[in-house]
Amino acid sequence: MHISAFIDYLSLEKKYSRHTVGAYQRDLQTFANFCMECYEGSSIDEANYSIIRSWIVALADEGISNRSINRKISSLKSYYKFLLKIGACAVSPLAKHKSLKVSKTLQVPFSEKELSAVLDRSLYEDSFEGIRDRTIIMLLYSTGMRRAELIGLKLQDLNLSSKTIKVLGKRNKERMIPLSGITVDDLSEYLEARNMLNVASRADQLFITSKGSKLYETLVYRIINSYLGMASSKLKKSPHMLRHSFATHLLDKGADLNAVKELLGHASLASTEVYTHNSMAKLKEAYKNAHPRNK
Repeated sequence: MHISAFIDYLSLEKKYSRHTVGAYQRDLQTFANFCMECYEGSSIDEANYSIIRSWIVALADEGISNRSINRKISSLKSYYKFLLKIGACAVSPLAKHKSLKVSKTLQVPFSEKELSAVLDRSLYEDSFEGIRDRTIIMLLYSTGMRRAELIGLKLQDLNLSSKTIKVLGKRNKERMIPLSGITVDDLSEYLEARNMLNVASRADQLFITSKGSKLYETLVYRIINSYLGMASSKLKKSPHMLRHSFATHLLDKGADLNAVKELLGHASLASTEVYTHNSMAKLKEAYKNAHPRNK
């Protein structure tokens, strides 16, 4: 098997994030185990489409969604492309595979009213953690940055005088994001509270715990989920939904699609166009209610 070499390739050459690389590794190992257990010690490198198809059926029988199955198969496709690249196989067993059909679910962003409610200062304790949590939510909503990008922020990335923040995105691509005056004020307040912490902190990290440690993904998720649960009844209350709301609200106000693409750090415009669906629904409703021929 060449799984280890493939993982090194994703990490070192493709510069994928630790989270993404971990997902690939889990998918490949799961399929490798399936081959070993169900096909008398067969190797993942020798698997044919019949074996892969039986794995798909097994996953479906476990109740795994088509969307999740497609993601796992995508990991396999990438692996076999790597084997072709290094000459370890002659043809990919997934060359003619078609993805399973998935139902398109439109994610509903938070409304401006909901976000105004979650940023109400009365929800937060007058403590380091309360100030930090509110600043995190404000920063995610006002910049649209990803959770991993927020966790990776360094103190030197923030420039309060120029009202900008430097973000290290996917594949180590840097981008500068402007900050609103309100966000700058919140960050200034947070920095004052951070400086008053009497702990040996990670001096370079922008956001830290009260003990001075670097933030971690589940903590950021809990912060977002907890406070948004006080202001919204929506089921999905994740950091990504703040990014989704950021993009949707900009587009609703007439922002240029290319500008939103740059702010989000998307590689292609197609990724940004996902957020236009909610804006289009709003435009259609306005047209329906206002145009005389729709009366």
